[in-house]
Amino acid sequence: MRTGRPGWLHRPRSLLGQIIGILLLTSAIEFGISALLYERASTFSVRDDEARRLAEHLVVAIRVLEEHRPEERPAIAGEVTTDRYIVRWLPRPPQSPPVDPALDGMHDQIVAWEPSLEETALRLRFATPGARSVIEGQARLDDGSWMQFRTREPLRTIDLALSRVLMALVPALALTLIGGLLIRRTLRPLRDLTEAAERIGRAHPDPVPEHGTGEVRRLTQSFNRMQGRIARLIEERMRALAAVGHDLRTPLARLVLRAEGIADAEVRGAIRAEVAEMEVMIASLLAFLGGEADAEAPVLIDLAVLCATLADDAEDRGLSVVYDGPAHVDRRVRPVGFKRALVNLVENGLHYGERVRIVLEQDAGGLAIHVEDDGPGIPEDSLDLVFEPFVRLDPARRRDTTGFGLGLSIVARAVSAEGGRVTLANRTQGGLRATILLPPAS
Repeated sequence: MRTGRPGWLHRPRSLLGQIIGILLLTSAIEFGISALLYERASTFSVRDDEARRLAEHLVVAIRVLEEHRPEERPAIAGEVTTDRYIVRWLPRPPQSPPVDPALDGMHDQIVAWEPSLEETALRLRFATPGARSVIEGQARLDDGSWMQFRTREPLRTIDLALSRVLMALVPALALTLIGGLLIRRTLRPLRDLTEAAERIGRAHPDPVPEHGTGEVRRLTQSFNRMQGRIARLIEERMRALAAVGHDLRTPLARLVLRAEGIADAEVRGAIRAEVAEMEVMIASLLAFLGGEADAEAPVLIDLAVLCATLADDAEDRGLSVVYDGPAHVDRRVRPVGFKRALVNLVENGLHYGERVRIVLEQDAGGLAIHVEDDGPGIPEDSLDLVFEPFVRLDPARRRDTTGFGLGLSIVARAVSAEGGRVTLANRTQGGLRATILLPPAS
């Protein structure tokens, strides 16, 4: 099971995504901090204003109550009650919870505005514990009686106004979007370079348009020069391969003709076998060195018919090859290269074993072609090594091996061109299983 950071915490792989992420992060932090500081400054301003108004009202209410007789004070308390503050007079000290330390700052502000309140044993607390909104308290009068007060409206001093922080982020998001679009346009030359790099060696190179910043233009110019050099090297190699193939096959053809004049049948057969081996070596070498410059285009073919045909051809030559799979499976592949890959796997199995079985399976996860033989298999630590060019495992296989050891390398390259991969595994009942895995058809 995968562990680690959640998917949304992973850094974007594209340069554009990383730049936009940096812009978004920095803008969000900047606007968030600015909004928070602004809100805190506004909170302090509102707290000071609330403290000033409450201090003024308390001084007035205490003075009015002290000017009247005790029996008149309940009615007077009702008269000094406003739409902001509720006032009550109590002849004895009220039984109330202790003061709330969170209001110590506001208490100090009230006393700072009206120093006379310091002699009243002023106490402040929140009316509802845990809900910091409505404030209540009491103050002592000169005769020892008490005035109790309470705010009608929730106090705004503790409202963080998260909506303001979110609103402050809206410009940041808009600016990030605009910046991302501009950055995407700036990075377009780099995307063109990436696409051109993917085409190197596969198609005729077209010069990449030189536009963008000065650094990108110089990079594009260097890339175009490199692309031209690579194209010339590939073209020269293909011409050399064609010439070598022609020059080598011509004397081989003459050897075959001259061998027909040899009376000794055993010598004639030996010469034919040597010539055939040399032709196989030349064909595999040319196929491998042909590289990715093969311009073969994918076409829709029936892979089931192809596998069955290979099995029938081998049976016609007196070899034991069977096909096991559906009657028809259509797939778009490069027919020559893919057929060469299957032929190499079948011939490889026949060379090291006596019987070969071709199995074709298809499901939602893709398509698999298994080529199984009953040969000696391959050591487990060498299953990946055999895909390297010019590698032959003589200790594990018979030593009468033809070719240069390029068969599996050609298979891997042909399958990779179709977006698939090749795996090898030793069978429990003996022999080797080569599997071509292709992704689901797009």
